[in-house]
Amino acid sequence: MSKNILFIAPPAGGKGTICRVLVEKDNYVHISTGEMLRDIEDEKIKRDLANGNLIDDKIVIDLITKKLSSLNGKPFILDGFPRTLAQGIELDKILNELNLTIDLVIDLKVSNDTLIKRITGRLICPHCNRTYNKFFMPPRVSGICDVCNNNLIKRTDDNEETFKVRYKTFIEETFPLIDFYKSQGKVISIDGEDNIYEHIVSVINND
Repeated sequence: MSKNILFIAPPAGGKGTICRVLVEKDNYVHISTGEMLRDIEDEKIKRDLANGNLIDDKIVIDLITKKLSSLNGKPFILDGFPRTLAQGIELDKILNELNLTIDLVIDLKVSNDTLIKRITGRLICPHCNRTYNKFFMPPRVSGICDVCNNNLIKRTDDNEETFKVRYKTFIEETFPLIDFYKSQGKVISIDGEDNIYEHIVSVINND
């Protein structure tokens, strides 16, 4: 597979999980703005992330531009950017300048009840970055990573109050991107609760 992919999904829609599978199985480069931003030592950014607020466009666009410029022809997945129509328009400009394209936009559909359980039940290993969920995919030993035996942690923004803020922002700011990319003929909607990887492989192979 070699199509460049953009995921559009609500918070806890499953982008990160399926991206890790695509990276491991199909040699994609995963470009996650959330991970890049969490690595920045800036108190305002950390505060905005914890509260579910959007980060200043210039900061995010600079991060994305640098990452896209370093790919050397490798297929990539964009996860968490663009989040607004303005960012989508800016992304098209960046891609044109770098002679790159988004080939496929995957719109993940997930029920609200599932999203809340994914958010409130999520646990992360700070050592190997494996993700678990106490409702859907618990570790073999409660609170302990199956892979490296480290204690699992809960992200500070993984709570229902922050989810409601992030979900409202998704509906108001991010959802319009689906129509933007539909006008370019790039959007495929997929059930985000069942056999996501198989569906994506089928879409890519039959596109």
